Amino acid sequence: MKNLLVGTLLISASVIVNSTIADTGAVERSRQLVEDATITAKMFTDDPNMSFLHANLAKAEGVLIIPKHGRAALIVGGAGGSGVLLKRQSGNQWSYPAFYTMGSGSIGLQAGGGVSEIVLMVMSKRGMDSLLDSSFKLGLDTSVAAGPIGVGAKAQTADIQAFARTKGMFAGVSVDGSVIKVRDDYNSAYYSKDIPTAEIIDSNEMSNPHAEQLRTAVAAMAQVGANN
Repeated sequence: MKNLLVGTLLISASVIVNSTIADTGAVERSRQLVEDATITAKMFTDDPNMSFLHANLAKAEGVLIIPKHGRAALIVGGAGGSGVLLKRQSGNQWSYPAFYTMGSGSIGLQAGGGVSEIVLMVMSKRGMDSLLDSSFKLGLDTSVAAGPIGVGAKAQTADIQAFARTKGMFAGVSVDGSVIKVRDDYNSAYYSKDIPTAEIIDSNEMSNPHAEQLRTAVAAMAQVGANN
């Protein structure tokens, strides 16, 4: 009986330790993703070829930033990456980030090579509502188009406009058919509680000071268009 009790206690302790290690890893990875997304936002802000993005971000519903996207990044046998969604609130104020993954069997490049950074500009309420689902496919219920690049570029009408950069160069990209899913594990780790995505991006009570630089960077990207 004593040996059984000791064994049970050891197993319980092991579960607690392993859970703590997993949680700590998710916290670190979610924080790193926010920092990487901040860098990507600044790079897109400084890129003159992203003038359409600059000019329209201030009237968008939100923006999903995927700082590192490539083959076998997260999804075996395909292309994928993790990112953060920020919803535009009143004026040029932006919500705290909610975490997502985007993946597919293949990503169709129009120019360039392997995509390393993707920004999805959400232009309609339908596009934003789709992102509040736990999982959805781009192009199925929500239209998506490659965002125009260059001065004076014209855009197709779509719920979501996709912009991409690879190795410091801009590149058109087709993400039609890609699956976007909520990363509940990162959301829980980053905010230290289980919380619905809608509450993160719609509640003024949800916050994490670590994300302030990201929110500022996105606001600065939108401000570029307002100043031009």
